Amino acid sequence: MSKVHTESMERLMERFGKLPGIGPRTAERLAYHILGQPPGEATALAEAIQAVKQRIRRCRRCYNLSEQDLCEICRDAGRDQTVICVVEQPNDLIRLEETGICQWVYHVLGGQIAPLDGVTPDDLTIEALIKRVEEGDVREVVLATNPNMEGDGTALYISSLLKDSGVQVTRLARGLPAGGQIEYANQGVLSDAIKGRVAME
Repeated sequence: MSKVHTESMERLMERFGKLPGIGPRTAERLAYHILGQPPGEATALAEAIQAVKQRIRRCRRCYNLSEQDLCEICRDAGRDQTVICVVEQPNDLIRLEETGICQWVYHVLGGQIAPLDGVTPDDLTIEALIKRVEEGDVREVVLATNPNMEGDGTALYISSLLKDSGVQVTRLARGLPAGGQIEYANQGVLSDAIKGRVAME
C-alpha cells in the first residue's frame, strides 16, 4: 500500500502526536496547518520552541520556571516572604496567581509522591523546601497539592516533616473537588479554597 503522506509530513505528524492530548487526526490537522502557513510563520514557531528549551530554567529558590537566576515572584519585594505556598507544578502556580489574591511566595515540588510510578520524596524538591523553612523567617506553609490520593499523601508527608518546625502548616480548603487538579479549577473555586485553607492535623 502506498504512503498517503510524504516522509517529512509523516515525521511532523509523529512529533505532534507525541504532545499530550494530541491524537492522530489533530496531529494531521496541525501538520497541514503548518504546511499552509507562510515560511516565516513556521520559522517563528520553530524559533519559539528552541528559545524555550534554551532560555527557560528553574528558579534557584522556588523551582518555578524562569529566564533568570530568580523568578519574577521571588524577586518581587512586595511579596509576603513569610508565607510559602507549595504546589506540584508551575501550571498550578499560574492558576493560583490568576485569582489575584495571592501575595505569598511559592515552592514548586516538580510532582507528587507516587510510589507506584516510582516517584519518591527524593525525586521532588522537598528537601530544598524544608531547608527554606529552616533558614528563612517563615510563619506559614500552604500545601496546595492536588486533592487526590497522591497529592494528599505528599501533603501529609511534608506536614510530618514540618511538625516540629513551629511553622503553621495549612492546606487549601476542599472547595477543590476530590480527585481534581488545580490546573483545571476555575478562579472562583480557587479563591474559595485559598481563603478557606485549614490547618493540617
